[in-house]
Amino acid sequence: MSIPTRVQLIDVGPRDGLQNEKSPVPAEVKIGLVHRLQDAGLQEIEVTSFVSPKWVPQMADNVDVMAGIERKAGVRYSVLTPNLQGYEAAVATRPDEIVVFGSASEAFSRKNINCSIAESIERFAPVVEAALAAGIRVRGAMSCTVGCPYEGEVAPQQVAYLAGLMKGIGVQRVDVADTIGVGTPRTVQRAIEAALQHYGLDEVSGHFHDTYGQALSNTLAALELGVWNYQSSVAGLGGCPYAKGATGNVATEDVVFMLHGMGIETGIDLDKLIDAGAYISDFLGRKPNSRTAVALLNKRAV
Repeated sequence: MSIPTRVQLIDVGPRDGLQNEKSPVPAEVKIGLVHRLQDAGLQEIEVTSFVSPKWVPQMADNVDVMAGIERKAGVRYSVLTPNLQGYEAAVATRPDEIVVFGSASEAFSRKNINCSIAESIERFAPVVEAALAAGIRVRGAMSCTVGCPYEGEVAPQQVAYLAGLMKGIGVQRVDVADTIGVGTPRTVQRAIEAALQHYGLDEVSGHFHDTYGQALSNTLAALELGVWNYQSSVAGLGGCPYAKGATGNVATEDVVFMLHGMGIETGIDLDKLIDAGAYISDFLGRKPNSRTAVALLNKRAV
């Protein structure tokens, strides 16, 4: 399979990146981040989640954030919906896509949501059905596709099993997520190949965490299979709750720098993207967790 000439990124910073921040991030700051991302050329942004504020207080302002965004033509705004109640709250805010989720690890599924993989997907069936009936797209986030904090290595057939269940309830495309960042190029390729048993290349995206510094290598491995859609997080927002002190999501700036260096188009203005990362990092009171951003910000300062 030849490497794609163009890649589309989904920036998950506003949702996945900020959800674990301990100090509240005001709605206007999140809206400002979304505006800066779309101005930098991002065409897909995961904005917020409609989960109980009891569990994820950082996302309690979901309605305000969705209402405050000045939407740009050609940009897809997605939200995470954990159940029918969350979906019903989300649909009023007019998302372009909802995200449902499941784990390729039985242990992870039982520890986190107290049910089996099959039961978790069955719970999402009415959510998917309602979204599709309303003309809203549906994406499925598949977590722990390479490794699990509870059961260790996850076999590719588990990924194929989860992808098949998602396909069965009508999920239109899936993310192959290395949730704890233990994947290396060949294990990631095997996980993607397992997902491709049920979905076409245009319906599979890579979501790599950089806990062990493998995210860019794994992105290149996925590119070799022809995968052209990836999730990343501006400024590397988001930690990894299962590896204390470790980084989580790969930084969008680092992925864009690599892709542009390979001659792959993204439609993203790297300077504006770095400005977006600097904006949210300044608010959070720390440097961006992106080597590219730090290097280019230092260069600007000189």
